[in-house]
Amino acid sequence: MAQKNGIDWSSLWKKDDWMSVWIGFLILIVFIAGVKFKMPTWKWMTDAAFFEKAKGSIAKIEELARNAEAKGEGQIKDAALALKAAIDAKDRKAIGDVAGKLLAASKEAKDKDIKKSAEKLGKDLKDASGQLIGKVLSGENLLQMLYLLIILWILGTIGVAIMGQPVGKFIAGFPAVYILGALSFIIGNNSTISYYGLEVVFWALILGLIVSNIFRVPDFIRAAVKTEYFIKIGLVLLGAEVLFTTIAKVGAYGMIQSVLVIVAVFYVCFWIAKRLGLDDEFAAILGTAVSICGVSAAIAAGGAVKGDPKKVSHTISLVLLCAIPMLILEPLVAKAVGMAPAVAGAWIGGTIDTTGAVVAAGAIAGEAAMAVAVVVKMAQNVLIGAAAFLLAIWFVFKGREVGEAPRAVEIWYRFPKFVVGFIVASIVFSFFMSEPFAKAVISQTSGFRVWWFTLAFVCIGLETNFKELVAMGGGRPAAAFLLAQLFNVFWTLLLAYLLFGGVLFPPPKI
Repeated sequence: MAQKNGIDWSSLWKKDDWMSVWIGFLILIVFIAGVKFKMPTWKWMTDAAFFEKAKGSIAKIEELARNAEAKGEGQIKDAALALKAAIDAKDRKAIGDVAGKLLAASKEAKDKDIKKSAEKLGKDLKDASGQLIGKVLSGENLLQMLYLLIILWILGTIGVAIMGQPVGKFIAGFPAVYILGALSFIIGNNSTISYYGLEVVFWALILGLIVSNIFRVPDFIRAAVKTEYFIKIGLVLLGAEVLFTTIAKVGAYGMIQSVLVIVAVFYVCFWIAKRLGLDDEFAAILGTAVSICGVSAAIAAGGAVKGDPKKVSHTISLVLLCAIPMLILEPLVAKAVGMAPAVAGAWIGGTIDTTGAVVAAGAIAGEAAMAVAVVVKMAQNVLIGAAAFLLAIWFVFKGREVGEAPRAVEIWYRFPKFVVGFIVASIVFSFFMSEPFAKAVISQTSGFRVWWFTLAFVCIGLETNFKELVAMGGGRPAAAFLLAQLFNVFWTLLLAYLLFGGVLFPPPKI
C-alpha cells in the first residue's frame, strides 16, 4: 500500500498478491529448465462402468473390422474381431491386452481412415482397462502422492515464511488440506462421476464444507487455509496456458461487457440494499463485490470506504456461498442449451464472483469457455482499482473519514498484482517459446495449476460457515446480494449474447 513518504516496497514479498506471482514464476522456471515430474494416477473406473463402455464400442469395432476387410487390412480386421470376442467374454484384462494389440497394429495400417479409427479404439479401451482403483491406491502411486505433497508443502511454506506469517502452524495444517484435496481427486476422477460434470474442484468444495459445517476446523488447520494465495498461484500458471492472442481477441469485448455489468449491477445492488435499510458503507461493499469480482473487490471496497471489517467478512462469505451453486449450474445450463463456448465463457466470467470458481465453472463448460471466462474475469479485475478509487473519492465528498486523500496511484495499489503474473506468463509462452516446447512445459505445469485450484476450493469450503451467513443483519445483506446477483445473471447473459454471440460484433475465434 501507499505510504505518506513513498511506496512500501515490502509489499513485493509481504503480500500474497505478489508472492503468488513469484511462486508461480518459480514453478514455471523450474519446468522450463527441463525438470520432469510424474503426477500421481487418479483416474479409475468400476468394472460395471468399463464393461458398459466396452459394450458401447462394439458397433464401431464391427464397422472397423468390415472396413479393414474391404481395404485389405487383415491385421486390423483380426485384432478388431479378437477385441469384440474379449468384450463378449467380459474379461477386462483380456480386453486391455487385445486393445493394445489393435493399437500396435494401427501403426502398420496403410489406409489413413482405418489407421485413425483403430488407433482411437485401441488406445481408448486399453487406457480404460487399466484405470483401476487398486492402481490409484497402490504403494507406488501413494508414494507419488507423498512426493507431490512435499513439493506443494515446500512451495507453500516458502511463500508463507517470506510473507512473515506463522510458518509452524502452516506446516502442521497443510497436510490436512492436501489430504482433502487428494480425496477430491479420487472421488472426482471416477469415470461415472466425472461423466456428469462433477469435477474435482466441486468435491474439494463439498469436503471442505462438510468439515467446516458438521465438524469444527481445528486451529492448526485454519493456519493453512490460504484461499486467495492458492488461487492466485494457480492463475499465474494458467497464464502460460492462455494464449495472448486469445486475450487480445476477447479482451476488448470483455472490457465493454465489464463496464456495462459493473455500472448496472452496482447500481441495482446499492439501490436494493438501501431499500432494505442498509447503510451506504455496507451497500457499497456489497455492490462492488457482486458487480466486479467478489472477494478481491469486497476487500478493495472495504479499504476505500474504510468499512467495518465484519461487513467485509460477511460479504466475502456471501460471495463464496453464492459461487457454489453458480459454478455448478451455469456450465450445465450452457451445455444443456448448446450455448457457444465464447458466450458461455463470457457469461460465467461476468457473473461468478470468485476467480477460482470462474475457472472451475469454465473447465466444466469446456476449455474454450474457460479461456474466455478467465479473460472476461480479468477485464473485471482490472477495474478493481478504478472502482476503489472512485469509491474513495465519493466517500470523501460524502464527508466520510477515509484517511489520506485518494490519489490516482491508488489504482495501481488496488490492482490485483497476480494479473501481472498471468499476463507476463501468457506473453512469454505465446511469443518467446516454440509451440512444441511451450506445450511440453505446460504438460507439466498444468497438473500443478489444477492442484493449486483444488487446494483453494478445499479452503473455500473450510472457511464457509452457513450459520454465520444468517447471523448478521437479519438476512438483509444476503437478500440484497442475492437479488442483485439474480439481476446480474440475466443482464450479463444478454450482454454475452450481444457481444460474444455475433449479434453486434463478429464472434471471437477461440
